[in-house]
Amino acid sequence: MSLIGNRQLQSGLRTSSSAISAPKIRSVACKVAEKDGKGSKAAPIRSVAVKAAAPAKAAAPKSESVPVEKVLDKASMMFGRTGDLTTKDKYLGLSWTVREDLIRRFNKTHDYWKKNDVKKVYYLSAEFLMGRSLINTVMNLGLEGKYAEALTALGVDMEEIAAEERDASLGNGGLGRLAACFLDSIATLDLPGWGYGIRYKYGMFKQGLDKGGYQTELPDIWLQDGNPWEIKTNIKHEICFGGKTVKKDGKTVWTPSERVWAVAYDNPIPGFQTPTTSNLRLWDCVPNTEFDLASFNAGDYDLATVERERAESISAVLYPNDATPEGKELRLKQQYFFVAASLADVFADFKAKHGTKWELLPTKACFQMNDTHPTIAVAEVMRILVDIEGLEFDAAWSITTKMLNYTNHTVMPEALEKWPVKVMAKMLPRHMQMIEMIDDAWVGWMESNLEGVDKQKRIDAMKIVSPNQWNPDELLVNMAYLAVVGSKCVNGVAYIHSEIIKTDVFPDFYAVMPSKFQNKTNGVTPRRWMAWCNPELTSLISEKLGDDTWINDAGQLAKLREFATDPGFQAKWKAVKQTRKAMLAALIKKLHGDDVNLDAMFDVQIKRIHEYKRQYMNVLSIIWKYKQLKKMSPEERAKQTPRVCIFGGKAASAYDMAKRIIRLITAVGDTINHDPETKDLIRLYIIPDYNVTAAETLIPAAELSQHISTAGTEASGTSNMKFQMNGCLIIGTLDGANIEIAEETGEENLFIFGILADELAGLRATRKDFKTDPRFDELMADIAGGFVGDKEFFKPMVDSVSNMDIGNDWYLVANDFASYLAAQEKVDECYKDQAEWTRRSIMYTAGSGKFSSDRTIREYAEDIWDVTPARPQ
Repeated sequence: MSLIGNRQLQSGLRTSSSAISAPKIRSVACKVAEKDGKGSKAAPIRSVAVKAAAPAKAAAPKSESVPVEKVLDKASMMFGRTGDLTTKDKYLGLSWTVREDLIRRFNKTHDYWKKNDVKKVYYLSAEFLMGRSLINTVMNLGLEGKYAEALTALGVDMEEIAAEERDASLGNGGLGRLAACFLDSIATLDLPGWGYGIRYKYGMFKQGLDKGGYQTELPDIWLQDGNPWEIKTNIKHEICFGGKTVKKDGKTVWTPSERVWAVAYDNPIPGFQTPTTSNLRLWDCVPNTEFDLASFNAGDYDLATVERERAESISAVLYPNDATPEGKELRLKQQYFFVAASLADVFADFKAKHGTKWELLPTKACFQMNDTHPTIAVAEVMRILVDIEGLEFDAAWSITTKMLNYTNHTVMPEALEKWPVKVMAKMLPRHMQMIEMIDDAWVGWMESNLEGVDKQKRIDAMKIVSPNQWNPDELLVNMAYLAVVGSKCVNGVAYIHSEIIKTDVFPDFYAVMPSKFQNKTNGVTPRRWMAWCNPELTSLISEKLGDDTWINDAGQLAKLREFATDPGFQAKWKAVKQTRKAMLAALIKKLHGDDVNLDAMFDVQIKRIHEYKRQYMNVLSIIWKYKQLKKMSPEERAKQTPRVCIFGGKAASAYDMAKRIIRLITAVGDTINHDPETKDLIRLYIIPDYNVTAAETLIPAAELSQHISTAGTEASGTSNMKFQMNGCLIIGTLDGANIEIAEETGEENLFIFGILADELAGLRATRKDFKTDPRFDELMADIAGGFVGDKEFFKPMVDSVSNMDIGNDWYLVANDFASYLAAQEKVDECYKDQAEWTRRSIMYTAGSGKFSSDRTIREYAEDIWDVTPARPQ
């Protein structure tokens, strides 16, 4: 049985007047996998109720105001002058002054943890999308009052100063932002824990749009002015690649051909209303030999620096293009580099305290692997314990599987990494051998324990190393399978996603070890994503609830439900939204030079550009709306709901179709934005180089957000939670966390449309026979005919969803288009009734308590990590 197969739920959620209560959605929508692989009934579904929050902690006593002279002195020491300080100078002076408070708390926290020998969790992630740090640090430390007088004396405000900070370019999308939220919650909940990742010198890339509206990619040189929030340590570990293995004295010895150093940079992470300050340790790659003077003196200048360039490339760019063999090798080196450095760090710390009592290691350390990027950790832990520490394979495996845990973030096959054995053996020969040993042991276990006529088929399906289905002569290492076999726990990130993992992604594994699989619905920190980025709304809520303890106890937001229809409260709520809309309008003016209608609905879709997220379908609906407006008389237009449609997101450098989608967005915007007949009714803009800072302006201002991925393709989503917290309505499919948001907000308050997850496979199989909507056909003909120009460039896009001899419409844009337009019509009608729209907006915020990352992290700590709070005393 597949997800959301019950037609009662489908019709209920597709109709705004549904009578199904919120708690009933879970019981109806999530009746999946009623039997596990052995025929027993599945465990009862976890209650949707949010766990009780810990008692609110008293804020640390506020310090005396910092004299402006201290900030000026810090700046003068940095820049060698006392006058003519620029705003950038003042930012750096203030940041380095705040840093002193931060590091004092950081040192106190880690001294306390060390003294008490606490168990820690280590969060391994290729991405940490941190954004700017100044405001978050000042607010989390409770220092806003302390620096207020100094800023006034400097003639600037905090917003002006903060604008000088570059976003830390350490991630791309939801995966990295989730990791950042989790670190915030780990610290706020006083949990001993660190993050580990890579200190990317150039980020992913800085996105631009050229004069033709095409995406351009430039290096994001975010470290050019230094980073006051990091601490360069003297900690470094040697990391090796390549070479060969040989047998020596009965042991396997790895002789690498390349060696680099991983140098640690610490980034303190302050909790809110607590002295606990955790850490994000990032690794920078440097060469063993900085400069080959002999080669230089011999006239071979390129050879003199080649080792440095090779090393620096490892930590240069997030997700290097892996379309080439060299790109694949670099990606694997990146992943191993930060995993090996992080494990070496933890193992060295353990050994300094406990010697070789490795059986104690799982009681002092556990690891959460954030998606498949860090899953080489399974082989690396085994290599350390077997080859370096001398443990027997079985003893090492017992330790490994007690402390590693794996979070799956996707059902997309291309994201479940599979490395060619040839690449793995070339770059990490000993690890390839270790993976083969693990696979052999796993196959042996299955041969002894599985039964039935399909036993061999099931064994073949679960092998970690297996032939490429498209090229049987090539063997692949399935890193997700390695993670599942080598982990204590495996979790999805939304209820529907966790069920898809069991039924579609890892069904055979779930059948043999069902207790290993869990759900941990994602969350976002209410501090950055509500309290700090939307201070007007924060003040209003605190005034209504009596205090601001809800910031650390988001379940209190449910009390807002009783005020949802109060006209006075609605007026204040709407005024806050208008204030934030004005700020976004100012950003659009700055970027595009246009004034926009503040009475228009602000309709936002901000996600990385991908076919499954269906920005394409959104743009098609905008073209359709524009065409209908053009046909109307002035009197008819006056009755329409005006919209300002806004996109943000990057296309991966090698993702051709995503880049075409961006060009379509800009082409449509160029067509409609200055049409004198319709420009007050429909606009379309893209915010280039979308990042955390841009999101902090976009999300509080948005009134409608689009989460329209094909059902069954989005693991969870976290932007939907950020929008919900800020009272933004959602149009979306029954995918990811949208279902749980409907439970908490009231399904009648969402605009739900589209196919269901259990229909996906069948509709894909019959897509060629699907009779498309005439409106869809008309739009395809328009684009193919040059309605928005560049018709040859857009032809592959048209073919991908409408010409089934060339494309396959894999994400079923055509199938969902009619119901999407119908849902958009309901949006327009609802917006005309501002009292009803505002009521829903309040209900969204009131229902967002569950989606605090504090709740998510508390569940991880209790159900997976077995880590308890350790607040510095």
